[in-house]
Amino acid sequence: MLSESTTGNAPRPFRVVVAGGGSGGHVTPAVAVIEALRCRVELQALWIGAKADYEGAAAKELGIEFRAVRAGKLRRYPSFATLGDSFRIPAGVVQALRILRTFRPDAIFSTGGFVSVPTVIAGALLRIPSLTHEQTAHIGLATRINARFCNVVALSYESSRHALRTTARRVVVTGNPVRRFVTEGDAGRALARFQLDGGLPLVYVTGGAQGARSINAAILGVLPDLLAHAEVIHQCGPRSVHDDFDRLRSAASELPPPLRERYHVRERVGRELGDVYAAASLVIGRAGAGTVAELSTVGVPSILIPLPGAKEQRQNALHLVEAGAAYMIEQRDLSPEALLSIARQLLENPEEQSRMRHAASMRTHRDAAARLVDELLALVDGPVS
Repeated sequence: MLSESTTGNAPRPFRVVVAGGGSGGHVTPAVAVIEALRCRVELQALWIGAKADYEGAAAKELGIEFRAVRAGKLRRYPSFATLGDSFRIPAGVVQALRILRTFRPDAIFSTGGFVSVPTVIAGALLRIPSLTHEQTAHIGLATRINARFCNVVALSYESSRHALRTTARRVVVTGNPVRRFVTEGDAGRALARFQLDGGLPLVYVTGGAQGARSINAAILGVLPDLLAHAEVIHQCGPRSVHDDFDRLRSAASELPPPLRERYHVRERVGRELGDVYAAASLVIGRAGAGTVAELSTVGVPSILIPLPGAKEQRQNALHLVEAGAAYMIEQRDLSPEALLSIARQLLENPEEQSRMRHAASMRTHRDAAARLVDELLALVDGPVS
């Protein structure tokens, strides 16, 4: 598969550059694929991103080097900021060229976002094969640009293929990979970690890494009524971003003890997420690509509230709604009363929960990470059959 080293007959490690970041939705698939690659080959990896928060932290957790390049945000609407950003992309390409010449990767794996574009372009200039992966149902501008320079475009949804019908690149549908711990959850561990009673259904509320203030406000408005029917784990976002954690915890302290004991508010939920999913009867949250992929993989019914103006989130949500695996509430229609009405309907109907679980599991690609690994290795070996 790989060329022999100059000092012996052992094949040298597969060298891959990850390009992408800017949000958790672009970072998580990269982490999942790096983990899957390590199970298949000896690996040397380098992450090229724009900043050291999302992608830099992920690279550190994986134990791989991170290098930053300049990247300009890509916009579909008129903005004075685009003028300045237009100069950052060529500068980022030059920086990426230097990094790639030094690291000499076998392949580039792009998870999209504007931060990936300079590296994909630089890779094409150096004739380094690359694969770009689109996590959402809506093909983003960065992916459309990358598709002109990469060898393979991998999609999460078959319905997205038509948007790339004019490209000459190989287009494959792999699904959106999730990290292994998401699929290896244990409900018993969740009960123990959060001191759950287990006698009531569990609702998991999440707004993504930074939380969703509108969802937090809606939960706050129905907290006593919701806790009368369920236990709740609520990931509300960090204090460094907003004060919802303190507001929610203060409101919980005023609840009667039996209800207060059923509410578990957290700034973030980490590797215990798989356990939470395993125990959950219902998830309430945004419709980011990562969340929707996780819900499909673990098969949990959901109420999804897409971020206003985020076309990709609405399309992600519709992927599950049309399958009968989720309900969707538009942000403009979100109210405590509307949220509680749908939540009670689901929590009081185990048969509907079971039907929705099955529907969700039918919309997943559980082997998405493995498929992407196959495609990456094939960039060196030859086409996947």
